[in-house]
Amino acid sequence: MRQGQIIALGVAGVFGVAAAIGLYSTMKKEPEVKIVPQQVDTTEVLVAKTEVGLGQIVNRENFRWQQWPAGSVAGGYIQNGRGGKDPLIALIGSVARAPILKDEPITVNKLVKPGDGGVLAAILPAGMRAISTKISDKTAVGLLVLPNDHVDVILIQRKRSKGGGEEFISDTLFRNVRVLAIGQVLEAKEGKKGADGQTATLELTPRQTELLALANSMGEISLALRSVADMSAANGPSAGNGLNAQRGNSIRVLRYGVKSRAYGVN
Repeated sequence: MRQGQIIALGVAGVFGVAAAIGLYSTMKKEPEVKIVPQQVDTTEVLVAKTEVGLGQIVNRENFRWQQWPAGSVAGGYIQNGRGGKDPLIALIGSVARAPILKDEPITVNKLVKPGDGGVLAAILPAGMRAISTKISDKTAVGLLVLPNDHVDVILIQRKRSKGGGEEFISDTLFRNVRVLAIGQVLEAKEGKKGADGQTATLELTPRQTELLALANSMGEISLALRSVADMSAANGPSAGNGLNAQRGNSIRVLRYGVKSRAYGVN
């Protein structure tokens, strides 16, 4: 083979290898990804800068403005620049009617303004009443009953028997009743086992408040703590036997000389 042919073949081989390497590099190279920014309409929404507890008085330090997608703003959110006035001015000094988490959007119904009623009145559902009864460690589960727990209300009466002696009768007045406060504590504190107080404030219907007021003068009131599994809507507050209910469905039990009645036990 002539020297010129050898040189030509060598040059062709070099170019072939270079072409193969270039083709391989091109195939291995990842496609370029272009990021196209998309414009989203936003507005400023008032959110909690810090956690706010039930009954806490708020000020400017508790709030901040947060950019929020305009399409996700609910009707009750407080937006900046609406109405031409600073909405924070109207909120200063308000009281939280429910716990508010950090960065949670603020709505007007989560706060009660001064002059619109007390905190307890703000958290009380429409149509319900708040009434207190005396408690002690032996009548309130060792004072381990906390606000927002649910209890059964039991009346224990001392009566004179036909033979001239004394007998004790227990009646379940109400079942599944919400505890609004223990003493002046409206919210259970984390890490605190119980709430100190000599009274328990309960959430009852108007008729039930009358019966409890009467029961307070007739004997001793005890609270029986219910499981959290009983706090569903299907097991809402209900009357026990009451003080004027029919006695036909009662069961009287004589145990250690103490008579008790149970009515429609859940």
